[in-house]
Amino acid sequence: MDEDNKLQFPSLPATKEDLLDWAYPMRREMQEILPGLFLGPYSAAMKSKLPILQRHGVTHIVCVRQDIEANFIKPNFPHTFRYLVLDIADNPVENIIRFFPMVKGKDTCNSHFSCSECQVLVHGNAGISRSAALVIAYLMETFGMKYRDAFSHVQERRFCINPNVGFVHQLQEYEAIYLAKLTIKMMSPMQLGRSFSLQAGMPGSRKRSLEEDEDFGAMQVTAAQNG
Repeated sequence: MDEDNKLQFPSLPATKEDLLDWAYPMRREMQEILPGLFLGPYSAAMKSKLPILQRHGVTHIVCVRQDIEANFIKPNFPHTFRYLVLDIADNPVENIIRFFPMVKGKDTCNSHFSCSECQVLVHGNAGISRSAALVIAYLMETFGMKYRDAFSHVQERRFCINPNVGFVHQLQEYEAIYLAKLTIKMMSPMQLGRSFSLQAGMPGSRKRSLEEDEDFGAMQVTAAQNG
């Protein structure tokens, strides 16, 4: 790819809050992952937490639940916040990649994370697997981060995150997917044709990079199974 067409990503912004020493009760609260982006459990979005949500200036809430959880995980403030409800099962065979575009796009009302004036809370039931995977994917695509780096950034702020085995593998695969999509979008028709004619020669360094991420994911899976 020409020098002028190399993918450019913004720098990862610093959060307003200092990193705190993790304590077990904090898993029941929301944490700021990026300025204006919070991750937490459903307990952080319950009716009793309205003053806290308003104090943090929350405007949008992404509610992640499976249909069978709808009776106890639900939008509690439909007239106060804008909601995006996603039907995702915390199951290793769930195709979570298909939901990533719903929280990343140009339309402020539909993309949620991308709104510079929005303060967004993303929650599932425990704020550990599904919602964490969505936030990790957003960091990867927005800031050009590898899975392991995005995972580490989120875990430093919400230590209890633990995407399930299937989500880990899909997040590792997503790196190649979003980079390919962005690259194709930036290429001219002539560059695109030349790229397709040369696509058989994939650099070994890229292969090694993917293998390293797979090793990191396998380590997480083993840790989760043992813990």
